[in-house]
Amino acid sequence: MADDFLEMLNSAPGGWVKQMGLVFKEASGDRVVAELDIDERHWQGYGIVHGGVYAGTVETLASVGAHLFASREGRAVAGLENHTSFIRAIRQGHLTAVAKPLTRGRRSQVWQCDISNEEGKLVATGRVRLHSFEPGEEIAGEGPRMSRG
Repeated sequence: MADDFLEMLNSAPGGWVKQMGLVFKEASGDRVVAELDIDERHWQGYGIVHGGVYAGTVETLASVGAHLFASREGRAVAGLENHTSFIRAIRQGHLTAVAKPLTRGRRSQVWQCDISNEEGKLVATGRVRLHSFEPGEEIAGEGPRMSRG
């Protein structure tokens, strides 16, 4: 099943993951690993990686791991908070992102994601807090109901 999920993630025909070139290497409710080769599509105006690339990578890996954990109980997840810190500016290279849970409860999860370059130096790190809920349950006081699919 894990291989099928990786295949699904990596074969999506479009979307943010595809556009960024993020390639998943491992995905479970305990750990998510992805890689990314940096090029000019990732740059901001000064020719370095845009912080949104890091924040999006952190959010994506945390969400995948949290989903895989919550779905064991038939639950869904939605991100509530993403705090990403940019440690080292880069222009090119190969990055590896590794996300692991810091806490996982019935109603919330917090995941940490570290992004490192090919030399193993940290370039960004972030934490994402996610709400876990029953599909169809309202996730915010007055917002729309969330459902699977």
